[in-house]
Amino acid sequence: MPTVYEAGKQYTGPESTERPLSMSRHETSPTTVQPAGNGRPNACCFCWCCCCSCSWNEDRERAWRASRDTKLETVPNCEACLKPTPDEVQGWAQSFDKLMKNPAGRNVFREFLRTEYSEENMLFWLACEELKNECNKHTIDEKARMIYEDYISILSPKEVSLDSRVREVINKKMQEPSTHTFDDAQLQIYTLMHRDSYPRFLNSAIYKALLQSISRSSSES
Repeated sequence: MPTVYEAGKQYTGPESTERPLSMSRHETSPTTVQPAGNGRPNACCFCWCCCCSCSWNEDRERAWRASRDTKLETVPNCEACLKPTPDEVQGWAQSFDKLMKNPAGRNVFREFLRTEYSEENMLFWLACEELKNECNKHTIDEKARMIYEDYISILSPKEVSLDSRVREVINKKMQEPSTHTFDDAQLQIYTLMHRDSYPRFLNSAIYKALLQSISRSSSES
């Protein structure tokens, strides 16, 4: 894929090399009633609506989850950091900014996000921060392409939730990537984590256990 996109042409993301799952000869079309006795219950529909309880949809959901988990397993588990002090851990409850500016805080928060199946939000934010530190044009182009494929493309199992306006801005900026290509998207995901995940993190067993552990260690020393 070229690293510099043709001027005037909107970037719509990389083409998928994976073929969509096709129906086997034992599966039926939406208008065909599947005969009984083949070991598979009749599907009530072939849509993706949440109210549908088809076994077919459940199979697809399990396959998507397995693909997503496999992709996340290739990501390093955490950032290198020092053990946080009791004051630092307590400070994470004072503001989301303090949490996100602390490597240890980001690691603990990321562990919590993993339990909510939203770790990709932190991974995307970190990738954007890494991109901002690049100076080489070729490296910027390559990293921007990787971020797009991993977190922006609707084909990715790690796709983050962005509104249509931000997606349109990214597609235009991908014609000539820079260190600020994903600024709007990064802010939107940061705000999402702050408003949605952060309050639950403060009440989570993960954070409370860390508070107790580090307070106990401090008192013993």
